[in-house]
Amino acid sequence: MQVTGSQPLFFLQCAASSYVIGVHPQGTLCHLYWGPKVSADACADFAKLLDIPVRPFSTDIRNSDGARTPLDILPSEYPTANTGDFAPPAIDVEHADGSRGLRLAYESHRIIPGKPPIPGLPSTYAETDDEAATLEILLRDAPSNILVTLRYAVFANRDAIARSAEVKNEGAQPVTLRRALSAAIDFPERPLDMIHLPGAWARERWVERQPLHSGEQWIASRRGASSHQHNPFFALASPETTEEQGEVFGFSFVYSGNHIGGVDVDQYRRPRALAGIHPDGFAWRLETGETFHTPEVVLAHSSQGLGALSRTYHRLYRERLVRGPWRDRERPVLINNWEATYFDFTEDKLAGIASIAAEIGCELFVLDDGWFGRRGAPDSALGDWFVNKDKLPDGLSALVKRINDQGLAFGLWFEPEMVSEKSRLHEQHPDWCLHLPNRPRTQSRFQLVLDFSRAEVVDAIFAQMEAVIASAPIRYIKWDMNRHLTEIGSAALPPGRQGETAHRHILGVYSLLERILARFPEILIEGCSGGGGRFDPGMLHYTPQIWTSDNSDAIARLRIQHGTSLVYPLCTMGAHISAVPNHQVHRATSMRTRGHVALAGIFGFELDLGALNQADRDEAATLTRLAKKLRHLIRHGDHYRLADPFATEDAAWMIALPDASEAIVTHVTTLIHANWHAPRLRLRALDPDATYRNEINSAEQWRGDFLMRVGLPLTHRHDFTSTLWHLKRV
Repeated sequence: MQVTGSQPLFFLQCAASSYVIGVHPQGTLCHLYWGPKVSADACADFAKLLDIPVRPFSTDIRNSDGARTPLDILPSEYPTANTGDFAPPAIDVEHADGSRGLRLAYESHRIIPGKPPIPGLPSTYAETDDEAATLEILLRDAPSNILVTLRYAVFANRDAIARSAEVKNEGAQPVTLRRALSAAIDFPERPLDMIHLPGAWARERWVERQPLHSGEQWIASRRGASSHQHNPFFALASPETTEEQGEVFGFSFVYSGNHIGGVDVDQYRRPRALAGIHPDGFAWRLETGETFHTPEVVLAHSSQGLGALSRTYHRLYRERLVRGPWRDRERPVLINNWEATYFDFTEDKLAGIASIAAEIGCELFVLDDGWFGRRGAPDSALGDWFVNKDKLPDGLSALVKRINDQGLAFGLWFEPEMVSEKSRLHEQHPDWCLHLPNRPRTQSRFQLVLDFSRAEVVDAIFAQMEAVIASAPIRYIKWDMNRHLTEIGSAALPPGRQGETAHRHILGVYSLLERILARFPEILIEGCSGGGGRFDPGMLHYTPQIWTSDNSDAIARLRIQHGTSLVYPLCTMGAHISAVPNHQVHRATSMRTRGHVALAGIFGFELDLGALNQADRDEAATLTRLAKKLRHLIRHGDHYRLADPFATEDAAWMIALPDASEAIVTHVTTLIHANWHAPRLRLRALDPDATYRNEINSAEQWRGDFLMRVGLPLTHRHDFTSTLWHLKRV
């Protein structure tokens, strides 16, 4: 990181990219460059970019020397509303007199070794001060004394920068933030495609790509969660960009609530990209002396295609976003009882499933929904986190002991953020859910949402969870969240602060997660929200793995896992073998194909193992042994997408250790066409001068250069079939 000149230019230098900011003579902080690495020796050249001529019909301001500064075409680094810039702003402030607008001018800066945390929010981190440096730039609106501090944490050995903002009211009157985004970048005129990950329940994170057009194009969630519908990630890519070549810019928002991200292309065809908390329904009152912190956006750049961008995010998120003892541990192979029993279980039935799971090599048994309160159906007992003695008459500790005695650790399902109307908690505290006065309370799945903006609600749920977790050796929690937020209002907030409810609710979720992890630091938490409805970087800071989708059909998962891998590492993706016909799409695939797809994530089972025939049970045991043998690659390997299931009838991927000593390669065929010659599968990231042996079939050996330039022969040619190769350097 370098700062040059009397009128500062800031050069943020990453491994292979640079990000350059300059201060305009008028005082505005301007974005000058983001792309392949350039030297700070070019400061004089970059300074020339601040000489921006006035264009017809532009708004402008007179400088002290009489020169005119065109405000509507300045490439502002943190654009403001209602002061001459007509493109979407990053910040909008309503003053005590009802007026709106800021004109932020550069005041000072400092560089901090390392990366400080963001109070109350998840974020990436540096373990040592030499891993990163943080630039803080202080901007001030003189009339109101509103201060904005922009933070840029630069990971020097990675092509990633974490951006966030802090807004402080040093004025004499309170103000209200109507918008406070985390990042804005004005690109020069150039053709770009927008890539994002839309979806729905059981169809999460499909890949869409469209050229940018004039005007606004957004991804967003107003659901109170990051959502199945729009993941908080988008990328801007040159039209020629592929997996292996071309320039691409990534925006990944580390937040689990309402979000917005996207681009406005102005009349000069210049794209402005923005990302942050969705402004709809958001209003945050800042009293004198108070500060608001935005979540961070992780910016990543690649000049070598989408694959390199993904690997930048994967390495950063698995090493410096996920934290705690499970960050570096290999994850256990688990069996979850949900699709085996649903609500209909007894202690003996659960112990029987666990017995077979132990025989095939599972390491963790997870008891899903139905163990608590008077829970016998989806319409009751959420919020009553005590053991259902009708189902477990000897209590939870007796069941856990039976499971442990079979050699399995024990895990438990919770849905802490929800409450049922038919519950003891709701009867005692009907105002503890989100609601609006004198209006009906919308339900989804018979559930209401607890108001986690209230500390007493979070305290009560924590006390219940703590008692249950402490009652037995529980090693894992599945943390579910099965509906979105409606009637977002809090009985505990005054009228002038109701717009804070949604964000305060998410802060309450984070605080509960933080307290559980502080009390039980060895516990492994897996996130879930109707499957993949809250698969975001914010949750990964607390839950090292997330259930990727309720749809565990192997063929449907090809697209879901492919899209998820665009930004999220495989070691965060829960991927299980479930029963056939599949419970979501009613398709039947072989145990082997289901297993090969599940091996591209955190491997486990979601079915009644006792219902399997002997051949499938034997295959399940073989796959479990293979999962244990390969999971170090899932944890430490680099991921390469070799065939795109959105573009072809095939899917293929490769996971290779950075030293090229070992790799997994998987190919899946969905539909076969008549009289079709199978192509070869060309690999990546191997040692061209080495020989590799297939550990699945030791008779197969190839040279690295052959595998990368000629490719593996594809021999399976039936619908829904797969092949997995485990390559080791000889």
